[in-house]
Amino acid sequence: MQRFAFELRKLRNEAGGMTYRVLAQRAGYGVTALSQAAAGEQLPTLPVVLAYVEACGGDLAEWEARWKQAVDEAASSSSEYEEGGEPPYRGLARFEPGDSGRFFGRDKLSADLLDLMRRQRFAAVFGPSGSGKSSLLRAGLIPALQHTEDADLRPAAIRILTPGQHPARTHARLLDPGNTKPGSPGADTFVIVDQFEEIFTLCHDPAERTSFLDLLLTARQPTSRLRVLIAVRADFYGRCAEHRDLADALRDANLLVGPMSPAELRAAIVKPAAAEGLTVERALTARLVGEVADAPGGLPLLSHVLLETWRCRRGKTMTLAGYQAVGGMEGAVAKTAEDIYRHFAEDQAAAARRLLLRLVAPGEGTPDTRRPADRKELEAQGRQESETDQVLEAFARARLLTLDGDTVDLAHEALLTAWPRLHGWIEQDRERLRVHRKLTEAARAWDELGCDAGALYRGTRLATAEETFTPERQDHLSALEHTFLTTSATARDQEERAAARATRRLRTLTVTLSVLLALAVATSLIAWQQSRISDQRRQEADGARQVTLARQLAAESANLISANSDLASLLASQTARARPTPRDTEGRDAGSTPPPQRRIELSNDGRLMAFSPDGTALATAGSKDGTVRLWDTQTGRLRTKLTGLTRGVTSMAFSPDSTALATAGSKDGTVRLWETRTGRLRTKLTGQTDAVLSVAFSLYGNTLAVAGAEGGVKLWDVTAGRVRTSLPDNSAPVFSTVFGQDDNTLATAGTNEGIDLWDVDTGQRQMSITGLLDIKPSKVIGG
Repeated sequence: MQRFAFELRKLRNEAGGMTYRVLAQRAGYGVTALSQAAAGEQLPTLPVVLAYVEACGGDLAEWEARWKQAVDEAASSSSEYEEGGEPPYRGLARFEPGDSGRFFGRDKLSADLLDLMRRQRFAAVFGPSGSGKSSLLRAGLIPALQHTEDADLRPAAIRILTPGQHPARTHARLLDPGNTKPGSPGADTFVIVDQFEEIFTLCHDPAERTSFLDLLLTARQPTSRLRVLIAVRADFYGRCAEHRDLADALRDANLLVGPMSPAELRAAIVKPAAAEGLTVERALTARLVGEVADAPGGLPLLSHVLLETWRCRRGKTMTLAGYQAVGGMEGAVAKTAEDIYRHFAEDQAAAARRLLLRLVAPGEGTPDTRRPADRKELEAQGRQESETDQVLEAFARARLLTLDGDTVDLAHEALLTAWPRLHGWIEQDRERLRVHRKLTEAARAWDELGCDAGALYRGTRLATAEETFTPERQDHLSALEHTFLTTSATARDQEERAAARATRRLRTLTVTLSVLLALAVATSLIAWQQSRISDQRRQEADGARQVTLARQLAAESANLISANSDLASLLASQTARARPTPRDTEGRDAGSTPPPQRRIELSNDGRLMAFSPDGTALATAGSKDGTVRLWDTQTGRLRTKLTGLTRGVTSMAFSPDSTALATAGSKDGTVRLWETRTGRLRTKLTGQTDAVLSVAFSLYGNTLAVAGAEGGVKLWDVTAGRVRTSLPDNSAPVFSTVFGQDDNTLATAGTNEGIDLWDVDTGQRQMSITGLLDIKPSKVIGG
């Protein structure tokens, strides 16, 4: 320090020996500040030194380096510093319950938290990373609970935990108040869950997460002897709403940790030092309060820079110069980490990178978080083991890492962003870290399942892991991860070989079956061809026999056609079955009619016939005598004769019930209705001026249509014997009539080559169809 002051005085002399008043005018600082800088009693601040040097025309960069060297020498020569002494500040490490004597600035927040626990059985503390939640719980709340005079808040036990990867399995016993040792009958067990966000960042099993939350929420039951307080990073507030019961519990039971006020910051800076008999320069206090007040989550950085400034103190005073020497608020963490990292050999530097990245959980839409890891997971393989242990010890000694039993963790998440080198590693390896974290979880699950083959990596996950961790990067894997990945690859190779063997066997079987199928098809084709030839020959022989038989039957049928027509018909039908040749056509045609069931011998009848609807009677009319005969179709005998017709019969029709027969003459224009059972004439329908060509009964038999040669059609009421309706005259003879199925439509056809459809009720023509028929009137019988 004296040498540095001497060099400043020498620089002023070389600049012409200007007075301090002139120097002050050039430098912009007071005479006192400049004279004290060169007096050697205390190390001046860097801005004062640079202003002094610039006013004297010196090299600013050179003098800045000299100033930093003077700071380091002053720190190393401090008589008050003892390597084994206990510093008043915790650095990046959190405050523990035993540090309550050095925990200042959070008295009001601790009281508010104690009051919240008095009112609620389940509560939460929210705050951004670096706001001091963990220290508040341990050094603020726990001592307050231990020394409270409120009997309702006096705990039976206080348990503090962090969730980890398997919170329900790991901490279920701690959440059972029955495991509390007797000693405070009726008192509640307090469970404090720090870093609650780990249930989202480290626990990837939704069922495990839900089970843990359900265990915590039992504290809300009035009969529960459990009280729960959770500390959650503010950016995970929305994730808490994913669980309905948790959201309900936190609706009015949470406390937000805000930034410290300037007075609270001064207490946190000055009082720990005062408790150790130290003082803090006012300039340093003002500088720190100003910087931290505008830096959300800056408390860990504040604590660390205070620790590093304490190490560079001058006597019992922590100075602004010492603060500047360690890099200030933003650079203190980076300087500490870099100072350690620069002393590592090449192998140790590589081990440091692997170790630190294992303690990081890359964020999925959220900031990166620290990830506690078991020490076995960090153990390197082979020759790297000693380097890993050395790196771990160096970072832990600098309080950048914390060692808690077998668990290793970053001292604070501030290290993730405050150390540029580590932040760069994370950004560079972010995708690899995501793959690595999933691989770690899968390997642990496989190990817990007894190395079950079903839990091995397959498909895309295995391919991604192999692509990420090539042989050159296998040193990033732990022994368990390496075994898991190797076993997965081996199982994949075995499955592929088995599949290849199965494919070869299937291909061989397919070829064999194809050959056998081809042989079978060829054999079948040969057999089918031989069978076809045999069938053709047999069919030719059968055909020849049938032709011979057909010719014989045809000849016999032709001979018997005149003497015995029935036998001739039977022979003719057999001739048809026997495949007659064209030469046999004459004999077949002569007797091709099937044999009749019954024959009715007619003399002059048969020119006009009508079957009764019930099929029991056949009416025939002759061409000469005008007689109608009714035959019994069952016996073939004549039932009765209908006489009295003076002229030939032109049309006959049975009533639908077969009890009446209507007949029409060719000349007299009279229609007669006969009873078919007795042959008695029932009534005569007269009034037609010309011959009647067609008669037709309606569907129900109550109407009779009578069509004549003059072209008109009359509709008769059969029961009353009178004309119901006369249809308009078409001036062309109507020789055919028929009723529709609805009994309300009548179709008529005449020589005008058209068909008319009539409405029976109204007598109106509904439709005419012309040009479709080529109809000629039938020849009148007996005309």
